[in-house]
Amino acid sequence: MGQTLEDLAGALASGATTSSELVEECLARIDDATGEGATTFLVVARDNATEAARAMDALRKAGAAPSRYAGIPVSIKDLFDIEGDVTRAGSRVLEAAEPAQHDAAAVTRLKQAGFVVMGRTNMTEFAFSGVGINPHYGTPKNAWQRERGRVPGGSSSGAAIALTDGMAHVSLGTDTGGSCRIPAAFNGLVGYKPTARRVPLQGAFSLSTTLDSIGPIGRSVACCAAVDALLAGMGETNLTARDPRGLRIAVPKAYVLEDLDADVARNFQAALSRLSAAGALIDEVPFPEIDAIPKANARGGFAAPESLSTHRKLISAHADLYDSRVLVRIERGHEQSASDYVDLMRKRLSLIAQFTAHMSAYDVLAYPTVPIIPPLISAFDADADFARLNMLILRNPAVINMLDGCSISVPMSRAPDAPTGLMLSAPAGRDRDLLAIAGGVERCLA
Repeated sequence: MGQTLEDLAGALASGATTSSELVEECLARIDDATGEGATTFLVVARDNATEAARAMDALRKAGAAPSRYAGIPVSIKDLFDIEGDVTRAGSRVLEAAEPAQHDAAAVTRLKQAGFVVMGRTNMTEFAFSGVGINPHYGTPKNAWQRERGRVPGGSSSGAAIALTDGMAHVSLGTDTGGSCRIPAAFNGLVGYKPTARRVPLQGAFSLSTTLDSIGPIGRSVACCAAVDALLAGMGETNLTARDPRGLRIAVPKAYVLEDLDADVARNFQAALSRLSAAGALIDEVPFPEIDAIPKANARGGFAAPESLSTHRKLISAHADLYDSRVLVRIERGHEQSASDYVDLMRKRLSLIAQFTAHMSAYDVLAYPTVPIIPPLISAFDADADFARLNMLILRNPAVINMLDGCSISVPMSRAPDAPTGLMLSAPAGRDRDLLAIAGGVERCLA
């Protein structure tokens, strides 16, 4: 799958490689005419990346590197502001917008640590689906069975393929209902969704002001933990993986375990068996607050009215430029009245309180990240199939966004088998505990 951040940091520190060499290698992968570079990156920051790499090499030589990750290439999802770039959010609607005057807060924190920005990665238009298809700029193909053309997962589609194909070594994404964890699960990577308020949203084009969060996609739990710490303003931290022995794992008796593909079901049971053999304590427990979520979101949840508020004027001027499958979801916001929206906010607070109390007896909640393996891109040709499969893909990861928790997807399988993800979640504020647990689970399943 490629080198982890710690691998690369060690190689840079020892002089085994340089930032300039890493950037050149990534650019070569992006430029490869037989690869997915053209659909993975919407903008390649070729000159800026080359210049930044030289600067990081000089700083490291002088003993002044801003962090041990200085000089490592990172990709940035197209909905983050980067000074001088137009933030299109994977859409044609914003092509004529003014360039950003400042970097998004998350981008600033990565640059301050010395990461080298390779460019802007493709995504679902306005982050409004878990599939990863983009009719405007093309769809990067999944790394698994690429010749068959499977979806990458979304909405942070290019963020995942940039890693699988060596076009970057860590990726910045967002997660409103699984947009980091879905592409991670579909591509054998690790995706992290932090507690929403942990990372500032300034400079990130919003899908849902209530549910949006900013997180990384990486090649290991430690990669995600390192980037999460920087994004949260913690600086450099070391992750100590927690041994699974004595770990209290809750498996929800809820709809999230329904309609599982055979591969997903088999890998999930195998993962639980390995964790149990390692000393983890696993309970299957009813979670009525999870089962209450579909009814609470029956009128479109938070994303529909909140995105409608953002897009109302754009739609009136440029409705013809939208992906129709995205537009129909935004316009569901009309189905809610103001009182409906207030009721939904109150219901969410009640569900969060129930979940937090319920999880006091457990360290982590565990179930499959996505109930199916990556479908073929051609399976989404019919709008009805798109809607059905998209909701199925989003179903499981969206739970923790509604419950205001933190969540991570780690691989349950290894190539050449179909990629599947195990999702571990915890209530808000338990991010570092969750990452430590995930580090131990990752070792157990490797």
